[in-house]
Amino acid sequence: MEPSEGSAFKSRIDLSPLKESVDAVRKSIGQWVVGQESMVDLLLVALLADGHVLLEGVPGVAKTLTAKLIARVVSVQFSRIQFTPDLMPSDVIGTSVFNAKTADFEFRSGPIFSNIVLVDEINRAPAKTQASLFEAMEERQVTVDGKTYPLESPFLVVATQNPIEQEGTYRLPEAQLDRFLFKIEVTYPSLEEETMMLSRFHKRNTSLDMEVVSPIISAEQLRQHRTTIGDIRVEEHLVSYIAHLVHETRQHPSLYLGASPRASLAILSGSKALAAIRGRDFVTPEDIQYVALPVLVHRVMITPEVEMEGRSATDVLKLILDQVEVPR
Repeated sequence: MEPSEGSAFKSRIDLSPLKESVDAVRKSIGQWVVGQESMVDLLLVALLADGHVLLEGVPGVAKTLTAKLIARVVSVQFSRIQFTPDLMPSDVIGTSVFNAKTADFEFRSGPIFSNIVLVDEINRAPAKTQASLFEAMEERQVTVDGKTYPLESPFLVVATQNPIEQEGTYRLPEAQLDRFLFKIEVTYPSLEEETMMLSRFHKRNTSLDMEVVSPIISAEQLRQHRTTIGDIRVEEHLVSYIAHLVHETRQHPSLYLGASPRASLAILSGSKALAAIRGRDFVTPEDIQYVALPVLVHRVMITPEVEMEGRSATDVLKLILDQVEVPR
C-alpha cells in the first residue's frame, strides 16, 4: 500500500528543497521511462538513504536505462561495469602496476572508484569477482596489497540481474544480497503504459542521448538532503513495529532463513527517506510497509515445502505484513 502525499500540516523541517529536487528528478526520468514509478521512487529512496540497489527483471524493462538516468541527473561521477564470466576482481577494483620510472608499484584504480556504479548483470560473473564488491559496498573502501583506499561519498551500487536466465550465471550468495538496501522486482509495463511508450518513441523517432539529460542534484545538495532525512521523526512504537516485522521472519514456519538486524536498519532508514520525499517530517506505518517488502525479499529464504507449493518469499512476507499488528 502506497502512502499518500502529506500536505495538510505544517512541517517542522524545511523539506521544500528536497521535495523540489525529487520532483525535478521524477519529471526528467519520466520523459524517457514510462511507468515504473515505484522503481524510480525506491531508487531515489536508496540514493537518499545511502543504500545499494539490486534491480531484478527480464531484459527490456528499463532497468539499465533508469539506473543510467539516475546517475545522469545527479551531478557525480558514474561508471558502468558489465559483469561477464571472464571478468576478474582486478577489472573491478584495480591493480598495482610497476612504474619503471620510479622502480616501484603504483595502484591504478578500477571502475569501482566512482560515485554511482552500475553493475550490469551482476550474476554473470563468478563468485570471486562478485566478492570484490563486498568491502566496497559495506565499508566504502577497497584494500589492495595491504593498503586501503577510501571511496568518495556518495557511493551507490546499482546492480541488475535477469531472474529467468540460468545459463552462464552464478547465484549471488546471501552475504552479497544482504549488502543491498533494496531488491526491486521490475515488472512489465501495463498495456496503457506500453502504448504510451510506443507513441512517444514514434514521435521522437530517436534513441536517448544522455547528453541531453541535465544534472539536477549536486553532490553537496545530496549531502544536505541526507542530513535532512536524519531529522525525520520516528515514534518509539514504530521502531518497535519494525523490530516485530523483522523478528517474525526469524520464527515463521515458512522461512528457514530470517532477516538480519541489517534489515531492521534498512527499513528504518528507507522509511525515513520515503517520508521525506512524500513531504512529511515523520514516518507512518504505511511508509514502513511500503519499504519492508523490497528490504526483506532478498534477505529471507523459504522452506523447500513452501517452494514445492508454488509460493514465493514475497507471498510469505505479504502474509507476515498482514499478520503483524499495525500500531496506530
